[in-house]
Amino acid sequence: MSAKPPILPFYSPGVQSLIPMFYVAWSDRVLSPSEIQLLHKKIATLDFLDQREKNVLQQWMNPSHPPSRELYKHWEIELQKAAEKLPKDSRKSLVDLGLSMARQSAVQLLEPETTIRWSSEVTRKALEELETSLKIVKVNTYNRIFEKEKTEEVLPEKERAFDVGQMTALLHGEYAELIRRAKTLFKDPLFKREMLPVKEDYRAKVLEWTKMLGAQGFGSLNYPEEYGGRDSMGAYAALFETLGYFDLSLAIKFGVQVGLFGGSVLWLGTKKHHDKYLEAAGKMELLGCFAMTETGHGSNVRQLETTATYVPETDSFIVHSPRYQAGKEYIGNAMHSTMASVFCQLIVNGENHGIHAVLVPIQDEKGNLLKGITVEDNGYKMGLNGVDNGRIWFDQVEVPRENLLNRFGDVTEEGNYVSSIENPSRRFFTMLGTLVGGRVCVPRCGLSAAKSGIAIATRFALKRRQFGPSFSEPETLILDYPSHQRRLMPLVAKAYALHFGLQYLTDRFMAKTEEDIREIETLAAGMKAYATWFTTHALQQCREACGGKGYLAENRFVHLKGGTEIFTTFEGDNTVLMQLVAKGVLTRFRQEFNEEGVIGMLRYIGGRVAVSFTEKNPIAVRRTNREHLLDSQMHLQAFTYREARLIYSISQRMRGWIKSGKSAYEAAIICQTHMLQLAEAFIERIILEQFYAVVGQQSDSKIKAQLQDLCNLYALHTIEQHKGWYLEQGYMDAVKTKAIRKLVDELCGKIRENARSLIDAWDISDELLGAKIL
Repeated sequence: MSAKPPILPFYSPGVQSLIPMFYVAWSDRVLSPSEIQLLHKKIATLDFLDQREKNVLQQWMNPSHPPSRELYKHWEIELQKAAEKLPKDSRKSLVDLGLSMARQSAVQLLEPETTIRWSSEVTRKALEELETSLKIVKVNTYNRIFEKEKTEEVLPEKERAFDVGQMTALLHGEYAELIRRAKTLFKDPLFKREMLPVKEDYRAKVLEWTKMLGAQGFGSLNYPEEYGGRDSMGAYAALFETLGYFDLSLAIKFGVQVGLFGGSVLWLGTKKHHDKYLEAAGKMELLGCFAMTETGHGSNVRQLETTATYVPETDSFIVHSPRYQAGKEYIGNAMHSTMASVFCQLIVNGENHGIHAVLVPIQDEKGNLLKGITVEDNGYKMGLNGVDNGRIWFDQVEVPRENLLNRFGDVTEEGNYVSSIENPSRRFFTMLGTLVGGRVCVPRCGLSAAKSGIAIATRFALKRRQFGPSFSEPETLILDYPSHQRRLMPLVAKAYALHFGLQYLTDRFMAKTEEDIREIETLAAGMKAYATWFTTHALQQCREACGGKGYLAENRFVHLKGGTEIFTTFEGDNTVLMQLVAKGVLTRFRQEFNEEGVIGMLRYIGGRVAVSFTEKNPIAVRRTNREHLLDSQMHLQAFTYREARLIYSISQRMRGWIKSGKSAYEAAIICQTHMLQLAEAFIERIILEQFYAVVGQQSDSKIKAQLQDLCNLYALHTIEQHKGWYLEQGYMDAVKTKAIRKLVDELCGKIRENARSLIDAWDISDELLGAKIL
């Protein structure tokens, strides 16, 4: 015998007035003790309820017997019907909704005097106080009550929570006009993007675009003014970031030409090289490539095998690849270049002076390979097929002595090696430090791709509806599902956080000095790794969030994902870079102790003791009130504690292994995974500090409020991701991590309310996004 359908009740006006509040309270199917306490206390004070009505409400406050799914769905349907009858200007008020339902119920009961009661200011005030209290607990899931059928949710400018143009201006900063110029150029019909499956066709188009950029003066932004530039690394980085919105193959080819090839001439060469090559490189009249990586050694630049041997008799160098594995690998611009900046072991008078760069012509103007040069196409790749990557080998290729980029090491006319930096190790790292600009720009370009994916997925979620209460009711916007908010809103927050973190890195690089260059190198390595890993993760989440539509090439994810996949391994493999970051952090830690001696050690120990008393006491580890969880000091202390604790524990572990007989290298290998955690903690702390710094600089209250919400979500979501570590360390108790999880849910809902405005502030037009689902 089949079960009878449930009989859905007709409620009194008093009960009807509170259904919206209970719908919100039960939206996550859980009533916490604080919520129950709040509801009991507030409802007991409502004079317009009789005891019979209060008994009904008491039944709904039993955490072990929540309202049935049928009853909850009945509430939702009735609420949506009532919401449609409300005036448009009151559609976000639970109080108006409850009062309207109560009045309707009174009319049906033929109680005119009761109807008047539900219009009184006293009743309204009592309900408003309850709604305010509930908002403190959680009210981020009732938006679908008020939804109307529409294509995409876009608020008029006057109704937005903040000035989108003002937020865009903040993000673009002093380079707003440059960014506008570049985006205007991309609207030109000659920059029309097409599906070009044959790599040669795509490469030809990207080469044409690259030359157009050069003709516009964009290729010389980071070069000195005397060579047609603006001497502005910041302008170049902003342009490179903007190219990431348009076409990733163009961004990389342009970066290889201007940033790597031209950058090596600028930073490793001297005036004679600048005079001869820089202007032509900026105008794309001299196409070049950057030949560093080798098949056999990859990231281990110090052990490259290609040699440049000085021959006194001819006053020249012989550049040679001693074996197949010494061939230069994945060289961008390899097929189109006429010259290569080749990194090789410099051998003078039989002595190896380490890695230096030599300019080697590889093709003539007609595209014919020169003697001793072999170039092989890398073929099709997962992405970036508009970039002509190739392998290059050198077979006893002779180049004049003047082709040595000699800023840090030179060979005199007498055939002797000279350098202003005597220590070979210091010379090597100084040379590489000048080229760190690539690690500054690559993550910014990757973040542009991530922002594009997030914008596509978010806008799709504000348009796409799926499932609903019944066949006769509108389906629900997928961004109103908490699971979808959890998927996308932390990505929005982290994209903002990384934007400000990468801007800080760029500013530090532009103001670098000899004293802080190693610190900046550490920062650049970590930011590059952390940000490009985020890009890979974000694009995968966004592709999935668009379902089958995200799998279609016409909706751009195939290009965004394929184009950025390599970002995690070029300009340095991310795992290797994070190891370098950890070593840099540990080196600085040891230096501080060496410089300050016993006092430094006592200060550190004292700091750790203070933390143990203030942050790890039983009250702090279990503290769950909103004021504490949203306190910037709590966030910063949690991030700082993780970094400091990892520094200390790694130092102790490595010291123990060395005492047991292991070499420093072996000890580092054993602690490698531990070091990766430290590098991550270091970068996350830097990003959070910079985000809070930007929030503190804002004078506009609305902009500041939005950034504060984003910063809170970034901080708490990051802590949540590391909750296992915090629990292991005893820094937080389970009750606190649960409270953080709940608050992250609430913040996701809060950010969702302004999601369209937040992604619009990135200023990515429909044409740049290039997704048909929009």
